[in-house]
Amino acid sequence: MISQGSSGSYFIRNTDSEIISVFKPKDEEPYGQLNPKWTKWMHKICCPCCFGRSCLVPNQGYLSEAGASIVDEKLVLDIVPKTKVVHLASEVFHYHANDRMKIRMRRFATEQWPTTIGKRVSQDLPLKVGSFQVFVKGYKDAEVQLEEFKSDVLPPHLERALQLEFERLVVLDYIIRNTDRGNDNWLLRYEEPTIHGELNDVDISLDTSRSEEKRWSLITPSEEQGSVKIAAIDNGLAFPFKHPDEWRTYPFYWAWLPMAKIPFSEETKTLVLDKLKDHEFVQGLVDDLRRLFKTDKGYDQSTFDKQMAVMRGQILNLTNALENRKTPWQLVNLPPVTIEAIKEGRTRRFIQKFRDRTPFFKGC
Repeated sequence: MISQGSSGSYFIRNTDSEIISVFKPKDEEPYGQLNPKWTKWMHKICCPCCFGRSCLVPNQGYLSEAGASIVDEKLVLDIVPKTKVVHLASEVFHYHANDRMKIRMRRFATEQWPTTIGKRVSQDLPLKVGSFQVFVKGYKDAEVQLEEFKSDVLPPHLERALQLEFERLVVLDYIIRNTDRGNDNWLLRYEEPTIHGELNDVDISLDTSRSEEKRWSLITPSEEQGSVKIAAIDNGLAFPFKHPDEWRTYPFYWAWLPMAKIPFSEETKTLVLDKLKDHEFVQGLVDDLRRLFKTDKGYDQSTFDKQMAVMRGQILNLTNALENRKTPWQLVNLPPVTIEAIKEGRTRRFIQKFRDRTPFFKGC
């Protein structure tokens, strides 16, 4: 079990004991029945009026994790580690005491009567459904790495690369309306460059008066000179069926970073704008998400339609921001909107609605 977080999540290792993925069972999610962490239990007992997130479907985090991966793949953002829904069983998972007692009894029966009863009983623990996300290596919490960048100035070409990666994170989070994106649950991998570029006829080793940024400007960047990459993990609290309108707004905390004050680049616009403006592409994305969400036993078509109405509204705001070269900060301050799809015979009509109420606590 992973010690961090408020739910039961687990490292999965291969036969060489190397961590290859992270598994998050549905029934061990923050508000799941078998959550082994006591923090959410205390939250439910001591503060039931503020329990959970009223805009999210309970115990659907594993679908949200896999859904974020689908959005990432469709838009070719390449920032979400590959995530799928799988079924696993393990002794280290948290099970009901009754389940463990039944397994002990079945194993005892197998040992005592291997040729009769033992042939007809299963000794396996119940399978758990959950999200299975590829584990990424060499990354740090964004909060830690961004703090390091304040003293270790990035060269211009890597600063540009970081901005483009950041914009992809903004696109993902805004479309899925992530309600849990702090600067401690997305990751950064920074490979420091080695100076092999061409010097612009200046010996920087003798020029101690220049700042670090000016020193980098003397070097012609090459592809081998370092890299910076974002990994968007912890996407389990996304795809709400309505915009937050009760207690909290659940803001995107990256909106206060300096990078959020820079207008969207042409590169990001070229990458996603045409797709987001294509109604067939958006409908294909909705269909892919429907196939995923329908695998859940508690799937409700009406609730899913509401989730997609929120997503369509987010896509509308995002396309407007990209077309008008707005900044991510301006994007998150646009009025929340939903777009409901209504079938009329063989045609589909869309109704646009703006949020009519705001949360009690704004900005948190």
